[in-house]
Amino acid sequence: MAQRLALQRLLALPTRGPLASHGRAFGTSAGRRNTFNVQDGSDFQDRVVNSPKPVVVDFHAQWCGPCKILGPRLEKLVAKQEGKVLMAKVDIDDHTDLAIEYEVSAVPTVLAMKNGDVVDKFVGIKDEDQLEAFLKKLIGA
Repeated sequence: MAQRLALQRLLALPTRGPLASHGRAFGTSAGRRNTFNVQDGSDFQDRVVNSPKPVVVDFHAQWCGPCKILGPRLEKLVAKQEGKVLMAKVDIDDHTDLAIEYEVSAVPTVLAMKNGDVVDKFVGIKDEDQLEAFLKKLIGA
């Protein structure tokens, strides 16, 4: 009962004060708005292929150790680009069709897409300097 009450208090929206005007008691970071999980093929088409912005596509798997290191590292660097590039996360076990279509034979595989075309790609883990260079090349900085 005490846990339920604490959860209700945590989730309660303020009715007055500085947070009330925003309609919620918490914010989202810029990194979260620029990174998303692909839901299905249609979602991939809409948010990646048809994106007006360049998109980094992270093909990963829950069981993949290197993916657990690369994913957060890449998300952090995408967030630093301040909206110039988006990041789509594709779980290959949930979206085998996309993995086959984009010839993903190992994870992590990261694609750089611009105007619906794959313009760059790497397989495996990279350090932050290599990832930054990859992103800068994609956004043309």
